[in-house]
Amino acid sequence: MLKNFHRYLLPLVILVPLTSWASDATKNGFSLTDSLIPTTEILGGGPAKDGIPAIDTPKFVPANDASHLSADSRILGVLHNGISKAYPISIMNWHEIVNDHFAKEAVSVTFCPLCGTGIAYITPANSRGFGVSGLLYNSDVLLYDRKTESLWSQIRAQAISGPLVGQQLIRIPIKHTSWNDWRQQHPATLVLSEDTGFKRDYQRDPYSGYIDSEGIYFPVKHRDPRYHPKARVIGIELDGHSKAYPFSALAKTNGHINDKIGNHSINIHYNDEHQSGAIYDANGKELSTITAFWFAWYAFHPKTEVFEP
Repeated sequence: MLKNFHRYLLPLVILVPLTSWASDATKNGFSLTDSLIPTTEILGGGPAKDGIPAIDTPKFVPANDASHLSADSRILGVLHNGISKAYPISIMNWHEIVNDHFAKEAVSVTFCPLCGTGIAYITPANSRGFGVSGLLYNSDVLLYDRKTESLWSQIRAQAISGPLVGQQLIRIPIKHTSWNDWRQQHPATLVLSEDTGFKRDYQRDPYSGYIDSEGIYFPVKHRDPRYHPKARVIGIELDGHSKAYPFSALAKTNGHINDKIGNHSINIHYNDEHQSGAIYDANGKELSTITAFWFAWYAFHPKTEVFEP
């Protein structure tokens, strides 16, 4: 356990001593007295509050100037309010949050390297954006809003403690795909620049080897051995129902699947070459989904259905 723990700390070039908490009611400086989840399940990930710095003033370059990307570089793509932007995973690994704007609307783009989850939200009004708390729940990053310092679960999209406890975030569709795929679909896209204001070696993967291993650095509440812990799935939640679409199962189809979740008809599009997928409703509108490692999806959705071709 300690060996894995240090693997998480050292790549971030942050030397933070382990803290002996005076009380479960406070961790990393955040009050947990009203937490929706047991405080024993909220764990310090190593870095202090803001030890992993969010990007608050992102700079972008046109697609033709994105020399820091190769064709197969992994990116998070967001198309919102008619604006297309790509966020390289090589940068998100080191910062986890980009507080951005699409036209006049504030949007927070988040990524948890431990869970493989990139999720974008409409930033709550007057929240002053999000920061990285240094805390984890089910191995997933806990964000905090800078106005109230409420803690927010990335995958649950919910404030789990603080003045805004119980409130939900509004997710917007986000694409996990290759740079080549995104650029072909959105040639006018902007790309997050490596000029972040921080000194990081963005060409080095701080989590090298993690995706291929079965190891999980931090405890999770629910486990399921049906798939490799880091197998990728597309997960969807609708009206209290959840369903996972493993990439390995989607690869056995023609890439276009009609399915139902609860009373909703949906259509899944999957591209095995680019390891990417999306889900649409019966009217062709893209729905908000979560691409995640299997262990992370199951940890938060132990009653999930699982697609089999």
